[in-house]
Amino acid sequence: MGYEALLYDVGAGVATITLNRPDSLNALNRTITFELQQALADAAADPAVRCLLITGAGRGFSAGADLTQLEDSYDAGTPAPLGDMLRDGYNKVIIPITKMEKPVVAAVNGVAAGAGASLALACDFRIASDKARFFQAFIKIGLVQDSGASYFLPRLVGFAKAMELALLGDIIGADDALKFGLVTKVVPHDTLADESRAFAEKLAGGPTRGYGLSKRAMYFGIDHDIEATMDFEADLQAQLALTADHMEGVKAFREKREAKFEGR
Repeated sequence: MGYEALLYDVGAGVATITLNRPDSLNALNRTITFELQQALADAAADPAVRCLLITGAGRGFSAGADLTQLEDSYDAGTPAPLGDMLRDGYNKVIIPITKMEKPVVAAVNGVAAGAGASLALACDFRIASDKARFFQAFIKIGLVQDSGASYFLPRLVGFAKAMELALLGDIIGADDALKFGLVTKVVPHDTLADESRAFAEKLAGGPTRGYGLSKRAMYFGIDHDIEATMDFEADLQAQLALTADHMEGVKAFREKREAKFEGR
């Protein structure tokens, strides 16, 4: 399908989704949220896609929710339909990223605020420009952190720091984000596109099924005890033992060479 509010292309095993509302710092309105759902489904279903890269056009990654779409409610003094907006919109973007059995990389080129920050946190890796900023903006307008922030933040930075970020709503620069564990690495702004693309292409050349089931095991292990997790790992290993990439990996190890994975 064609897209109005984002760009989508596939090359060298990498699908790139670019949020494309630069005049609003890629704020998330109904259109871009629905199109993100579609693009994620396209990337998940396409066997040519072995890694997903998400970034933003212009000066920002995403400023979060586009509150202009709720102006009628606010002008009338009536409650905004925030719960429905989350359940029907943002939640259907975040969950597919966590369940996608392919690596997902965020290239954070500027501000990532509110639900825009949650979008980045949902990805498996975050490559940040030195101009990137992360902002749990919710508390500034009297709201709770959403779009998975309550799940991701304490797991990435620990409970105490997560509480601090959520309740104080401070803006975090790229260097502090790296120190706190919010991002994988920080690169000069002018090299972000090239470095994040190279990072994604390296992942696209890896054992795709192994990556996917590793993600599944990690999310399972977060919420289950050691016995259940080890049993789950054994089930996944049994599946991966049947893959061509596992056989190639073992063969390459025994022959003391780099493996040539095909994603199957």
